[in-house]
Order: sequence, then structure tokens, then C-alpha cells
Amino acid sequence: MSGHSKWATTKHKKAAIDAKRGKLFAKLIKNIEIAAKQGGPDPDGNPTLYDAIYKAKKNSVPADNIKRAVKRGSGAEGGSVNYETITYEGYAPGGVGLIIECLTDNHNRAAAEVRSTLGKNGGSLASSGSVAFNFARKGEIEVPSENVDYDELFSVAAEAGAENVEDDGDIYTVTTSPADLITVRKALQAAGFDYESAETALVPSVKVDLDFDTAKKVIKLIDALDDLDDVQNIYSNWTASPEVLQLLEDEE
Repeated sequence: MSGHSKWATTKHKKAAIDAKRGKLFAKLIKNIEIAAKQGGPDPDGNPTLYDAIYKAKKNSVPADNIKRAVKRGSGAEGGSVNYETITYEGYAPGGVGLIIECLTDNHNRAAAEVRSTLGKNGGSLASSGSVAFNFARKGEIEVPSENVDYDELFSVAAEAGAENVEDDGDIYTVTTSPADLITVRKALQAAGFDYESAETALVPSVKVDLDFDTAKKVIKLIDALDDLDDVQNIYSNWTASPEVLQLLEDEE
């Protein structure tokens, strides 16, 4: 889930240890299968697969599960599924825009579940393009901020071609163009920086500032969508003041 806020970072960190671990594992495994299918089973020659495996390991997905996912995706082992990528646009309470990316083997099921979940939580589907225009595809590398000097990280990232480094509390988010993602990731690794994930994401150009009550409703909707098996990624353009974000975190 991407929201570019402390809340999103906190949710990300908790995901590996909370009750959603099984769902998280399934989504990470899907990423590996798709990457292996599209670019082959060798991580050294398939940077998308490399990063999918790296993220899975960071979230404690067992090594055997990862190996089997690579084999299924590359066709070396039976049981692979032909996933279809579908993107929905929608609105959450407060006029917040949503981009919902699905990987599914059943288009009708995915559509029905997304539409129903939006409707039950104060949201609605939007026409194609009405939300997407506010988002741009970027590369994002998440670096844990503990014991990391921001200026040093910024210097290495900028030298490698990064566009920005944002302090999101426990995480520094390094933003790149999609084409520069792998180059910047490799530069950070060479400089000794550990990272949580490196992948493309949809980043909003305009954000909607929410009060506490509306932010709670938006979070409830995003969590409900995230619980759907077919939903792989959710991008939104909501933000809130540091005070509101702290109140939200205190409720967890």
C-alpha cells in the first residue's frame, strides 16, 4: 500500500508480523511468479525478479516457497496460473483518488469484489483516466532510516540519478524514474545501504489533506481492499498533518 506517509510506513512494517501474513505472502509469491514468467528464472539477469525475491525475503517468506514460485513462473514446475493484470480507478471518502492494481485468474470475480468493497466503505468506482492523470509511474526504494545518514544517502542516490529522497519517519523513500530504478538500487547497495524494497509505484502529483475522521474512513477502505486476494497494489493521494498521523498511529 502506498500513501507516502508515516501511516503507510507503519502499516508496511507491521505487515510481516500481523494477522495478514498469509495474504502478504501470497501477494509476494505472485510478484515472483510474474517476474519469472516475464523475464526468466535467473535473478542476476532479471532485476525485477531479483527485487521481488529480495522483498519476499525481507518479509520472511520461506526460501522453499520462493524457489517453487520461481519454478512455477518460469514453467519448470507445474501448477502455474495465468494471471491477468487489471487496474481499477476509484474514489475514497474525502475525494481521495485510488488506483487499484489486481493480479487475478478471474476477471469477473476481481471486478465484483472491488466494486462491492468500495461501495460498502463509502467509495466508488471511477471512469478510466479520471484518477490516473494525477499519478505518475516512478521507481521507489525504501531504505530503513535507523543508523543511516540522510545527507550521505542523498549524495549517493543523487549521483546515481535519483530524483528525490524523502524522510518518511522510519523509512527514507528514494524516488527515481522507472528507467533509473535498478541503477540507483545497485549504487545504494554498492555504498552499503540496506533497503526494504525497490519497485515501481504510482506517485500522486496532488495530494488531498484529510482530517482525523475522514482519514480513518479512507484507511478502513484501503485495508478492506488490501484484504482482497486479487488486489496486489493500492495507490492513493491522501495525506494528513503530523498531528493527525500521530493520532492514527496511537489508535493502532
